[in-house]
Amino acid sequence: MSDFQDKARAATTAMRDVFDATPLQRNAHLSEMFGADIWLKREDLSPVRSYKLRGAFNAMRKRPDADLFVCASAGNHAQGVAYMCRHFGQRGVIFMPVTTPQQKIQKTRIFGGNAIEIRLVGDYFDDCLRAAQAFCASEGGHFLSPFDDDDVIEGQATVGVEIEEQLGRVPDHLVIPVGGGGLGSGLLSYFGHDCQYTFVEPAGGACLRAALIAGKPVPLPQVNTFADGAAVGQIGVRTFECLKDVGLANALTVPEDRLCTTILDMLNVEGIVLEPAGALSVDALKDLGQAIRGRTVVCVTSGGNFDFERLPEVKERAQRFSGVKKYYILRLPQRPGALKHFLGCLGPDDDVARFEYLKKSARNFGSVLIGIETLDPSNFDVLLAKLDEGGYVYQDITDNETLAQFVI
Repeated sequence: MSDFQDKARAATTAMRDVFDATPLQRNAHLSEMFGADIWLKREDLSPVRSYKLRGAFNAMRKRPDADLFVCASAGNHAQGVAYMCRHFGQRGVIFMPVTTPQQKIQKTRIFGGNAIEIRLVGDYFDDCLRAAQAFCASEGGHFLSPFDDDDVIEGQATVGVEIEEQLGRVPDHLVIPVGGGGLGSGLLSYFGHDCQYTFVEPAGGACLRAALIAGKPVPLPQVNTFADGAAVGQIGVRTFECLKDVGLANALTVPEDRLCTTILDMLNVEGIVLEPAGALSVDALKDLGQAIRGRTVVCVTSGGNFDFERLPEVKERAQRFSGVKKYYILRLPQRPGALKHFLGCLGPDDDVARFEYLKKSARNFGSVLIGIETLDPSNFDVLLAKLDEGGYVYQDITDNETLAQFVI
C-alpha cells in the first residue's frame, strides 16, 4: 500500500465523524442498456450534494490553527467550504461572482451560518478569483483552491476508498468527470494502474484535453459555462502533473446539448436529480460501447445541485439535440388563408411550439419565426418535402448558435 493510499484511508476514517459514506448503487437500467455492470457512486447525495466537501474537510482538518479560510467559487466548492467552516468553527470568507444565482448564494449561507461571510465581486469568476487572492494577501488568510491543492486532491481520493470498500474490490473501469482535475487526480493516485479510466469533460470546457495536446496546462480561449461544475478555463498545475499520462484516448468530451438528454433521462426514468457536471460520467457511457461490455463500471455522479429554473432550458437543448424540435425562419405570403395553408402541411404528430409573425403592409411577404416539436425526427423530412412542394422559402436556424442566442 502506498503512502498516498494510507493518507486517503486516514482521511476517510476522519470523515466518518462528520458525514456518512455516499452510496454506491448498481443501476439496472444502465446495466441493461450498455451490457455492463454499471454502478453509480452517488456524490450527489452528500450533505452538500457534491464531493467538494471532501477536499475542503481534508485541507481544513490539517490546519486546525488557521484563523481564516478564503475561497472563490460560484457553486459546489463554496458550499463545501462553508459547511466545513461551520463544522470546524473556523472563519471563512467566500467570494462569489455577482452573477451567481440566488439559490446558490442562499445555500452557501445556510451551510456556513455565522461562520462565513459571502462577498459578491465581479461578473465573471476570474474577477472573483483575483479579489479573493488579493484579500488573502492583505488579511493573511489561507486560500483554499477548489482543486489545485495536494490536501484537496487527497481528500477527493476518499471517493475511491469508499468505492473499493463498498464494491469489495477495485472496479474494472472508472468514469470520472473532470473540471479542474482534483477528483480525477485523487482517484488515479489512489487506484493507480489497477483499473481502467475514462475522464469526461464538457465540450465547452475541455481543459484536460487541451493540456494533454499542449503537454502542459493552457488557458482555453473561451469556456461554455452550462456545465458550471466542470467548466474550468485551465486545469491545475498539480492536477495535470497527476493526469499528464492518461492519454487522449481516455479523455472524452461530450456536447452540452447531449448532456441535457442524460439529465432528463436520469430524472424521468430513475428519479435522480443531477446537475450538468454530475451527469457527465453517465453520458459518457454512450461513447464507450464495447470497451465496457461485460465489465464492472463505476460512474461518479459528482453533483446534484440543479436549479429547477433551468429545467426548461435543459429540455429545450435536449429536444434540439435529439432532433425532435427545430426552428425555422419562414417566408409567408401576406394574403388571407396563407397561414391556414401552411398549417395544413403539418403532420398529426407535429406541434407548433413557437410562432412570431410581423405583418408589414408595404410588403407582399412577411417573416415568421416558428418552432415545431414532433415525436420522431423523421417527421421533419415529411414536413420539409411538403414545404418544398408548396414553394415555401425557409431556413433552418436550429443549430445556428448566433441566431439562437437572440431569437430562441
